[in-house]
This record gives sequence, structure tokens and C-alpha cells, in this order.
Amino acid sequence: MGPEISGLLLALGTFSVGFVSIGPNILAIIGTSMERGRGDGVRLALGVGTGSAVWAALTVAGLTALITAYAGLVIVLKIFGAAYLLWLAFKALRSAATPEIGLNPQSARGRNLFLQGVAIQLTNPKAALHWIAIVGLGLGQTAPLWVGVALIVIATVLSLTVHVSYALAFSTQPVIGFYRRSRRWIEGALGLFFTFAAYKIATYRN
Repeated sequence: MGPEISGLLLALGTFSVGFVSIGPNILAIIGTSMERGRGDGVRLALGVGTGSAVWAALTVAGLTALITAYAGLVIVLKIFGAAYLLWLAFKALRSAATPEIGLNPQSARGRNLFLQGVAIQLTNPKAALHWIAIVGLGLGQTAPLWVGVALIVIATVLSLTVHVSYALAFSTQPVIGFYRRSRRWIEGALGLFFTFAAYKIATYRN
């Protein structure tokens, strides 16, 4: 497997595990689906997924240009990405060690839920930091254009699919109950993955 493919897969893996870590975007989708029904939840989820696509395009385009102009930025990006992933690992492992955390999502308000979903994602600082770490894994100074394009397209499809799946699934009580029972195992696995990803981004050479 070439370095471009391995870097792309690692970046997509890091992006994907973010769906399991419950943040304000997913909480909004869960709350809206529970309170207002699947249709409104799906509309909000489509907006969140679109917001992810915007973050992907902006981050890939901006950081690719900077990496091309300043080769030393790759090292800074690696350090930042590794530190951010270690912080996520710490939060996940701390959550796993906590016996019980309530799941009390708030429903989105208003009519235009799609635009609200876009706004929720674009104003989420975690999304920006997460994407910087993702691009640090997937792109390097010599990465071809197709790697960045593939990262944007695949991540967008994944984001739309998974966020809509949250809207559909969390309109049912059995799914909510399963998450509450399995939360500590999920958070523990996330902590281990983020630790591994931090190691890979710190030692990865492209």
C-alpha cells in the first residue's frame, strides 16, 4: 500500500471515529429527532453534513496551499495534530472511567433546520480542530491533488450518511438505551484509537 493510500485511510479513520464521540452537532440531531420526529431530525442532519463538507473543502484547500508554500509547516501540523488527538484520547478515557453520564440532548428550534445544521457545524470549534488533525494525517508536502479531493468527497458522503443515520436511529428508545449501556466501552475504544492516531501522525512520513 502506497503512502498516499495509507495516509488517506488513516485520515478517514480518524474522521469516522468522530461520529462516535457525541458532540453538540450530534446532540442537536438526537434531541431534534426525539422531540420533533425523524423528518426534522433528517433535515438538521443534512445541514450538519453539509457543514462538514464546507470544513473539509476549506481545510484541505487552505492547508494544502500553505504546505506547498512552507515545507516546514508539515512538522508544525504534525505536532498540533498529535497534541489534539492526545487531548481527545484523554477526554474519551476519562469519560470511560466515569460510571454514569446522562444523555440530555436539546432540540433545535425554528423552521429552517437545514441552515441551523450548517450553522451548528460551522461554528463548532471542535470541527475545525478535528479537520486540521485529519488533514495532517492525510496530506503531506508531496501528496498529489487526488488525495485531497478523495478526502473531501469520501468524508462528505460519510458525514451525510452517518448524521442522517443518527436522526433515524435516535428517534427510537432502544437505540438510546443501547448507547447508555455501551457508552463506557465505546469511550474506552475511542481513547485507545485516538492514542494510536496521535502516535501515527507524530511518526508518519509522506
